[in-house]
Amino acid sequence: MEKLLHTNIKTISRLLFDGTIKPTELTNLALKKAEDIKHLNSFISITSNQAKTQGEKSEKRFTDRKPISELDGVTIAVKDNFCTQNIKTTCASKMLENFVPTYNATVCQRLFDAGAVLIGKTNLDEFAMGSATTDSIYGPTKNIWRYKSENFFLSGGSSGGSAVAVASGVCFAAIGSDTGGSTRNPASYCGVVGLKPTYGLVSRWGLIPLVNSMDVPGILARTVDDVVSVLNVIAGFDNKDSTSLTKPYNKIRLPPATKMSIKGLKIGIPIEYNSEHVSEEVLDTWNEIAALLQSHGAVIKKVSMPHTEYSIVCYSILNQCEVASNMARYDGIEYGFRANEELSTEKLYAASRKLGFNDVVKNRILCGNYFLLTRNYDKYFTQALKIRRLIANDFHNVWNDVSLLLTPTTLSEAPSYKSYIENYDPYKNAFEDFCTQCANMAGVPAVSIPIKLSKNVLPLSLQLMGRNLSEPMLLAVAKYIENLVKFPHFQYEL
Repeated sequence: MEKLLHTNIKTISRLLFDGTIKPTELTNLALKKAEDIKHLNSFISITSNQAKTQGEKSEKRFTDRKPISELDGVTIAVKDNFCTQNIKTTCASKMLENFVPTYNATVCQRLFDAGAVLIGKTNLDEFAMGSATTDSIYGPTKNIWRYKSENFFLSGGSSGGSAVAVASGVCFAAIGSDTGGSTRNPASYCGVVGLKPTYGLVSRWGLIPLVNSMDVPGILARTVDDVVSVLNVIAGFDNKDSTSLTKPYNKIRLPPATKMSIKGLKIGIPIEYNSEHVSEEVLDTWNEIAALLQSHGAVIKKVSMPHTEYSIVCYSILNQCEVASNMARYDGIEYGFRANEELSTEKLYAASRKLGFNDVVKNRILCGNYFLLTRNYDKYFTQALKIRRLIANDFHNVWNDVSLLLTPTTLSEAPSYKSYIENYDPYKNAFEDFCTQCANMAGVPAVSIPIKLSKNVLPLSLQLMGRNLSEPMLLAVAKYIENLVKFPHFQYEL
């Protein structure tokens, strides 16, 4: 029966409709699996009661032969920075460890309205500030491909918990957030598909903000078709979100990969992404897939994105400025952690924030406020905005020559926890998002696709990026690649 968790959404939906398996049975299988992989620390909370209730309601609909959608009865997980009604939403921080929202984020509500079954809330770096899922008050999440020793390997971040939940088979899809690569980075390390949609295509309402101008709800799943199934449910205008695109969303229908053709499709290889920090195995994989696509009729063309070299510094400044603004609301008075001390209001603010935030969050708040000082505003924030525009223009201009870009997702395979901690360098850590964060600054869609296993039997992935609202073509080509490479899911040892 557990093998049913290793199938895809289309297959499980058909089996549910045929009565081969009942939604309640599938839910119980998923909950058992979640318990079995507890040592990986992918979940902050398991929502057993809600899952069983949703499973029972789904079962009644299938008994009446009236399922709501393709996701009816399908198990999902949600990153713990999306608000869920009457379920703790902690952001993996002491500041919000007891926060229970009174409403669902739009993404969650649309999934529930489609009949999806929530298994739990997944682990993340505190307030999604990180690329490793090591900075959670609940401890780090371990990569399912290598976890058996104390020197386990990283799941990536900040949506590492969601990536492991999907890779392990607990759920068919999970929701992450993506500010600079936080969905694609863990998708790459854990060998699953990770989509960052066009900015504004999926509502941010109910996603606890990190960087409002770059945050996008992301989707993690084992196949491109599963990503499409979820995107078709959660995408579209939301009047609660002022950044939501008003253009009607047309559901994506992908044909079988064997009936697709990429003949004549122009795919760009940005020369600036060939960084000295890219590992030899990732570089070889990049070249291998470019050659493979060319052999299937695609036109592979080297292109230039000249302002890429400034992206890390630009992203870091803008990120920290918006973080400083967004974190100001956590004062220990209105909500959030409050220091248990008899202090003046001002000192209570300071004590609550000192104890409620970890060092990473505090560092970004301090840096952001420094950049936003009157004497520094034009020197840092204004200049960063100008560079962001130039980076966005690089993308705008490149679409005159190519339809898609093919790049690495991460610079290497997943690193070990020991090497990450012993060699920790804030700048090096920021550089992990070198290939991903430009897409957030430009607002364009991007998808990470697992390609093969490294010599160390760890996933290696590549990324496709396209122009705004090019998800149908982007995901079609991703599916084409997926069919060519046939990544070996579930070949890890439990």
